Amino acid sequence: MLAIVCPGQGSQTPGFLAPWLELPGFRDRLSWLSAVAAIDLVEHGTTSDADTITDTAVAQPLIVGAGLVSLLALFSHPADGFRVVGAGAGHSVGEITAASAAGVLSAEQAMVFVRERGNGMAAASAVRPTGMSAVVGGDEAEVIATLEKHGLTPANRNGGGQIVAAGTAEQLDALKADPPTKARVIPLAVAGAFHTEHMAPAVAKLGGYARAMSTHDPRVPIVSNKDGQVVHSGVEVLRRLVTQVSSPVRWDLTMETLKSMGVTGIIEIPPAGTLVGLAKRGLPGVETLALKTPADLEAAHRMLREHGEPRQAMDPTWRLVISPVKGTVKIADLTAGDAVEPGSEVASVTTLRDSSPVTALHGGQVVEWLVSDGDPVAPGQPILRLYPTEL
Repeated sequence: MLAIVCPGQGSQTPGFLAPWLELPGFRDRLSWLSAVAAIDLVEHGTTSDADTITDTAVAQPLIVGAGLVSLLALFSHPADGFRVVGAGAGHSVGEITAASAAGVLSAEQAMVFVRERGNGMAAASAVRPTGMSAVVGGDEAEVIATLEKHGLTPANRNGGGQIVAAGTAEQLDALKADPPTKARVIPLAVAGAFHTEHMAPAVAKLGGYARAMSTHDPRVPIVSNKDGQVVHSGVEVLRRLVTQVSSPVRWDLTMETLKSMGVTGIIEIPPAGTLVGLAKRGLPGVETLALKTPADLEAAHRMLREHGEPRQAMDPTWRLVISPVKGTVKIADLTAGDAVEPGSEVASVTTLRDSSPVTALHGGQVVEWLVSDGDPVAPGQPILRLYPTEL
């Protein structure tokens, strides 16, 4: 099984898009997305310096735009990707890229959303001095306890012994002076405390925009960076894109889910490198590729052939309710012909940590259960087949 992963802020480097502009059509497509984002992505991806592309309002549209256009170099048509990719995921702002790649949002919707996300987060960051620091090494429980002691939020839990702390400048200084045992504290070049309560103003603004946006259900399973759950509703993907701005990223749980799904290959799209580095530590045995330049396309196409699995399009006559996590299923007392209201809970999945409800987002009539009560299920596994009807 092949997964496509999309990096977040901090992955961009000066000039990273320069080699890609040699590909036919790449500049034109990037220029079009520049018009939507109202910034020059071509300039920022080629000649802008590090300080310029570190600006949140620049970095976020640049990362999403670069990812979307480079995917068209990997797949000549989006349907080519839908047929062979087993899962998609994105780290922080990269989840917008993943959502658009899976067909939840159009490229233009994604660019407007990320433009407003970047502007909103930059404005929220200007309210007071805040930032982020990577904490590498140490005992995880002790690291979390130390962050709590200093009033900091574990904004990114990336696995492989890496946790990113976020909070005020004073709180981060206190952490640097009093780090967890056997851990290094490394200040990061970001403008604010992302994925914390300090970003609340941006969440409110994005929530208003989201209410005016239309979505489609993902054509490829999306693994959410909020909790590692597989999300199969476009409405829910968009809701999570809004709330993730102020909630921590659990990339460690995302990798756990990719492992549970049986992923054997991971391609990280530009600006690539960070997530592949985490996968090499957190997913040993999984082949990885950082798609950094067009020179890597030959290797990427080989991975598509070797790890991609043909996926048949779902028959539109039916709807499948899938498990969001790995665990043991408990099904509701429903039999063939029973009516299911949209949004109703039809099952639950118990994991080692908690229990997750399984909802029938679109409703319909029960056709058949695809699992039995007490069966083990994997994330993304179909558990119920519904015939969609007007209820």
